[in-house]
Amino acid sequence: MKIGVFSTFMSPQATPAMIRDFGRRAESMGLESIWMGEHVALFDKNTYGYPGSKDGRIPVPEGGGMLDVTATFGFLAAATTKVRLGTGVALVPQRNPIYTAKEMCTLDWLSDGRIDFGIGVGWNKEEVESCGYRWEDRGKRCDEFLEVMRRLWTEPVVDFAGKWVKFETMRLDPKPIQKPHVPIIVGGYAEAAFQRAVKFGAGWYGFNLDPNRTKEMLGRLDAAFAKADRKRSKDFQIIVTPPLAMTADAVPAYAELGVDRLLVNLGSQRPERVDARLGEIETMVKKAA
Repeated sequence: MKIGVFSTFMSPQATPAMIRDFGRRAESMGLESIWMGEHVALFDKNTYGYPGSKDGRIPVPEGGGMLDVTATFGFLAAATTKVRLGTGVALVPQRNPIYTAKEMCTLDWLSDGRIDFGIGVGWNKEEVESCGYRWEDRGKRCDEFLEVMRRLWTEPVVDFAGKWVKFETMRLDPKPIQKPHVPIIVGGYAEAAFQRAVKFGAGWYGFNLDPNRTKEMLGRLDAAFAKADRKRSKDFQIIVTPPLAMTADAVPAYAELGVDRLLVNLGSQRPERVDARLGEIETMVKKAA
């Protein structure tokens, strides 16, 4: 099992020097990948709370904000040579699919094939709507956008006539380094998310899951494969971020469940806490070896 790290880089702590140093340290200590969450904007009032915290709010520093994932990965790709970079997750239904296809294949090209495209439909109703889309149909829109991107990454010339996207004889180059395209890793726990993983995914991503919840979710994933008259292959990646409080002793339990990549949550980005946390994560890397 490979060990990576999940971090939502936030200002003011996530300076260029901090991110550059973090990427190089992560790579030198043997971490397989760096994954980053995405929100283009945050709101003082939300219809639904953030599922990753007790109070329903993303813990952003006072006066700070989340960095853009595409720009940050371009920066990290230039500062590293081996570590993979994954979106955890890109909020596809609120993005422009043509721009997103271009961004991801460009990142893949510039990083020499080190990009994983983790995707989800999102929880923030206000964010989806502020980007110009309806909340209620985000799942179906996500599927259409993924189909657009997949075709643009793999076909020399594309015609497309969908509900949200229509174009003729479009070319998008350069194509991704990875074949057949940038791996799509589907996140989420709804039945539709598991079906999306079966249809589009090179893997499935679960966030903040202990071993028991991971086992439950894998059962639901396999049921979705069975419903599609398919069986999960060995190449299909299972990627999990455990709870922040997880200790190194729990690492073997994830390996026994067949988790391929464990993305440990970095947590606080205060310099002294990053130093301590990377020491803890290095212990987990040794446990997984």
